[in-house]
Amino acid sequence: MSDLPAHKPRRWVIWLPLALFLGFIALVLIGLLRPADRNVASALVGKPMPAFDLPPALPGRPGLNSKVLTNGTPHLVNIFASWCVPCRVEAPQLAALAEAGVPIEGISVRDSTENLQAFLDENGDPYQRIGADDDGKVQLSLGSSGVPETYVIDGKGKIVYQHIGEIRPEHLGLLLDRLKEASR
Repeated sequence: MSDLPAHKPRRWVIWLPLALFLGFIALVLIGLLRPADRNVASALVGKPMPAFDLPPALPGRPGLNSKVLTNGTPHLVNIFASWCVPCRVEAPQLAALAEAGVPIEGISVRDSTENLQAFLDENGDPYQRIGADDDGKVQLSLGSSGVPETYVIDGKGKIVYQHIGEIRPEHLGLLLDRLKEASR
């Protein structure tokens, strides 16, 4: 027999698996209680509007091109579609903004003429122009992640604000403030 003392495991080692498991549970709970923001903000805010030229979405109405947005007047550019339920929710707010004299330009995404006309007949038409973005290329070039999205464009064609999601009554003041700032 050897006179060497027997090696005893350290007591904390037996608690290590339990501590790791509790740490994992804590991380999961933090993730559940603070979910990540799923909105994807455009990297173009503060930059010029990308050049585009969209054909009219409706017969007898003008289409939309980026040059229109450089006329010295701030504009709202609203990306929408007839198949978009939140777009119906924001329709009264867009009407109120248009009634207040705000120039609103529309980009209709992946829509048909018939469905778009029915949507406007039912929900109102606040748009000065509506461009047809049938393949979604302009929407993607703006960094838009879905519909509806609304951009405040200053009179020189620079994107100064992006509103993700439908415009609700409580957002009207913010949009009007952003438009005022864009006119300076």
